Amino acid sequence: MTDTNLATSNDTESVEMAPLSDDLPSVVDWLPEGFIPAWELVLATPFLASLVIAVTFYVLAVVLRGGVFWGLGRLASMTDSLLDDDVLQYLRKPAFTSVLYFGFTLAANAAPLPFGKQLIINILLSVIIGSWMRASILISTALLDSLEQLDRFSLIEIRTKPLFDLTAKILTILVGSYLLLLIWGINPLGWLASAGIVGIAIGFAAQDTLANVFSGFFIVADAPYRIGDYITLDTGERGLVSRIGLRSTRLLTRDDVEITIPNGVIASAKIVNESGGPYLKIRVPIAFGVAYGSDVDQVSDVVQAIAESHASVCEQPQPMVRMRAFGASSLDFELLVWIEDPEYKGSISHDLFVEIYKAFGRDGIEIPYAKQDLYIKELPKEE
Repeated sequence: MTDTNLATSNDTESVEMAPLSDDLPSVVDWLPEGFIPAWELVLATPFLASLVIAVTFYVLAVVLRGGVFWGLGRLASMTDSLLDDDVLQYLRKPAFTSVLYFGFTLAANAAPLPFGKQLIINILLSVIIGSWMRASILISTALLDSLEQLDRFSLIEIRTKPLFDLTAKILTILVGSYLLLLIWGINPLGWLASAGIVGIAIGFAAQDTLANVFSGFFIVADAPYRIGDYITLDTGERGLVSRIGLRSTRLLTRDDVEITIPNGVIASAKIVNESGGPYLKIRVPIAFGVAYGSDVDQVSDVVQAIAESHASVCEQPQPMVRMRAFGASSLDFELLVWIEDPEYKGSISHDLFVEIYKAFGRDGIEIPYAKQDLYIKELPKEE
């Protein structure tokens, strides 16, 4: 029993995968029943049959390129988009190559060649696969360029297009390589197993880098911020997003210092996007307090006038003054103003604080501050 199993195992290991070209259909399978007798007469001379096949498919390829694609090109020229014109242009060559070389493959299969038939067939089929790989890469690039110009697809932008372009090219190469392996009779399972082992080793060796790369992909896909946005992280960093890469995001602070944050860190952080929302405007709160006994109407009018006179404060929405609380030693107010760009939040806040302080000094409005009164109950007696 052991010898039988061993023999079976050895026979199994010695079996090689047959090339995909061995499964090519016979020409008879493509012919109507009325043409089969004539074809059998042609088969009496194999080289003549091979020539007939080659010439027939050459004519079909010329008709496809000169007739069908010409008509489709006329229809595509009637549309405003250039995408369909580019797609037809990129499909013209692989379609012609596929019909022509497939005919040559059938011709080579029918010809009584003494040697090299399988090699010729594999080369012809490989050229077909290569032409479609090239066309797929060109079409994906044209499609991404077209989608980038449409506002409906906010996912595809200047910053995200290289990522999608690289992904499309990698997928095209992987699928094309798999088909080429099948054509040449190479079992891809062994290659895939080896690639899996190598991938696991690389994953353990570069897990931090891969985590940042995957986080960068999700940041690009989810788009919590864009280049040019002002963001604040829960760790305290605030700045202008100057670059979004696959591994890291760079922030340019108001001190002109560039901070590089790994995407794995920023993806798990709480992000406050000051430039988010339906428009770029941002509301800035200015908190201040006045002493008890102050005229609250006067305080509101003075601060409202300061906000409306500032050149960088938006007229719409209008500035608002709100009393927020009865504090321990002050009446707590808040001025709410809208500004056009979050970048100038600090400078505009400074201007408003200074103007409020000056106005309160002119109008006699007291700003409370912490004071301590010391009472001496009894002076020490002199000795």
